[in-house]
Amino acid sequence: MGSFQAPTGMRSSALLETSCGYLLQELQMIWDEVGEDQLEREKVLLELEQECLEVYRRKVDRANISRARLHQELAESEAEFTHLLLSLGERSLPGRPEKMSGTLKQQLDSITPALRDMRLRKEERVNQFQAVQGQIQKISAEIAGQSEYDDSITNVIVNENDLSLKKLEEYQNELQRLHNEKNNRLQQVEKYIDAVHNLSATLGMESSMIITKVHPSLNELCGISKNISDGILAKLNGTVDSLQEEKQKRLEKLHHLGKALTNLWSLMDTPYGDRYLFSHIIDLLSVSSPEVSDPGSLTLDIIQQAEAEVKRLDQLKASKMKELFLKKQNELEEICNKSHMEIPSRSEMENILNLINSGEIDHADLLMSMDEQISRAMEEALSRKSIMEKVEKWMLARDEERWLEEYSMDENRYSVSRGAHRNLRRAERARVTVNKIPALVDSLIAKTKSWEEERKKIFLYDEVPLMGMLEEYNQFRQEREEEKQRQRDIKKVQGQVVVEQENFIASRPATSNRRLSNRSLNGGFGNATPLNRRLSLSIQHLGSNSINSATQGISYIKEEKKVQGKRIFPRPNFIQQRDETASVVSTFSGPLSP
Repeated sequence: MGSFQAPTGMRSSALLETSCGYLLQELQMIWDEVGEDQLEREKVLLELEQECLEVYRRKVDRANISRARLHQELAESEAEFTHLLLSLGERSLPGRPEKMSGTLKQQLDSITPALRDMRLRKEERVNQFQAVQGQIQKISAEIAGQSEYDDSITNVIVNENDLSLKKLEEYQNELQRLHNEKNNRLQQVEKYIDAVHNLSATLGMESSMIITKVHPSLNELCGISKNISDGILAKLNGTVDSLQEEKQKRLEKLHHLGKALTNLWSLMDTPYGDRYLFSHIIDLLSVSSPEVSDPGSLTLDIIQQAEAEVKRLDQLKASKMKELFLKKQNELEEICNKSHMEIPSRSEMENILNLINSGEIDHADLLMSMDEQISRAMEEALSRKSIMEKVEKWMLARDEERWLEEYSMDENRYSVSRGAHRNLRRAERARVTVNKIPALVDSLIAKTKSWEEERKKIFLYDEVPLMGMLEEYNQFRQEREEEKQRQRDIKKVQGQVVVEQENFIASRPATSNRRLSNRSLNGGFGNATPLNRRLSLSIQHLGSNSINSATQGISYIKEEKKVQGKRIFPRPNFIQQRDETASVVSTFSGPLSP
């Protein structure tokens, strides 16, 4: 009790002033009145003291807990403040004291306003991030083709550990890039949609159904934002490509039909009124696919109308096929005759006509075959043109040569008669032309050889080898020159005989001159006159054969053009004439030789 009484004495005055002291005093009075023994009193006071210690201990514990909580709050506030500074990317806050002093509550009260300000700034920054990231997610979802009502788009998760302005700027740049990509995709979508509209109008299709089939959002009547995903762009591109392919196919088909109509019109002499109904198809023959943009210019109705017209004309053409074939045949024969080429056999043409009548031949193939033959004939005629021009010159020169020979044999050519001066001028021109014949023939032979080597075939002129004609002509010309030379030699021999005869007569004595003269008059010199006449007639006959031989040669070409191995130009009977002339000279010169 001493240990309890000592503090009791020390606290008595204080306790008396309080309810606890009054109650202890009242308890002592009750004990005195009751007569409670001292041991019991000390026991009760000890219990009171223990209970008081427990109350104080609880108070102290609560005070320690409160202080610890203040320390923790202060540390958490400082940590949160520091974290906010770092997350917001700021080094310090102007309102925050660098060094705090005073009690814990004072320190906590000093940091609370700055922390509240940082929290507000964080909230604003988070809202900015959410707005930017929400836009990014929304545009990304549109680009990816996701629905704008998807829950994943509304759930924006912001990384609160990095709320710096630099990070926000990165998100804003990303958002701007996405905006640009979205605009580009929208432009591409609009471009594809415009292309679909234009192509559909040209092809006569319903563009809204085609666009809606790609994706409903692309139809403006739906009222929702357009899908701009890669898949939609690919589908739009494929749709445009397919429409362009369909456009190209239809245009090629119309080109084919237009060419068929043009050919059929040309073959059948269709009047202009019937052609005018399909003039728009003919106008498309000279344009390409990108140039065709008029609405309704490539519809299926137009193609069907053109097909029906081609079918009708084909049926009409079939009824006139024989007439068309004969027209083609005449055209082919005209080309061949003009160029002196080989004409197709009549039997083959008659067989084709029989096939046309029986309907066992394809009309299109027949016309194509005839067109190919005409084309080949025209091509060959063109390759023969330069040679044929020289052949014509050669033929004309041969005519002039024949006329000149006949003219040279005319004894009255120098007589004064009507038209003689014209013949003289023509003879001069003919001589110039005839002198050019050798060079012309040589050039013609060279060109013909070159043509035959290039074509690997023989050059035929009216079914006769031209080279054979030229070589025969050269040989004939050489023989004719030799014959002319022989005639000149005969004339020279004849002149020598006449001179020898005159010399022989002049050398006889004067006494016998009269007798020789009478003999000559009576029969001696008269016998020479038939001999001279015979020689002159022989030479004249020989010359006339030479003149007519060229004419006979050209005529033989026409008459014997299919005979191989025979002579084209016939030879004059030079051997017989040569023997006859030699016998005449021998007979004539024998008796007169000294």
